[in-house]
Amino acid sequence: MLVRIVRMTFASDKVDRFLAHFDKAAPHIRSFPGCHHLELWRDIDSPTACTTYSQWESPEALDEYRDSDLFHRTWSTVKPLFADRPRVQSYTVARPARTIDDAARQASGSRNT
Repeated sequence: MLVRIVRMTFASDKVDRFLAHFDKAAPHIRSFPGCHHLELWRDIDSPTACTTYSQWESPEALDEYRDSDLFHRTWSTVKPLFADRPRVQSYTVARPARTIDDAARQASGSRNT
């Protein structure tokens, strides 16, 4: 699993255009092969900053999306709206939530015995 976080800062008069475009593109991105999750976050302290959080099957799945017409069309629409360069981070999942949940259940069970 690959987690991709992209923080984008927009010109204040362009945020609504970005949000409208995201609403149209998001279902297509989310249904792209290999995409397991997609969310858009908006910064509480800086409302012109938005962050996408996505989970991909693998780095190769993300690369296939990034090479797709969908990505190129989406990026060409979004890029002119930026007030600053986007910041991109990719992560592998070192400890999945289900593993932590299982450990918490086991720890809770051992306290009850």
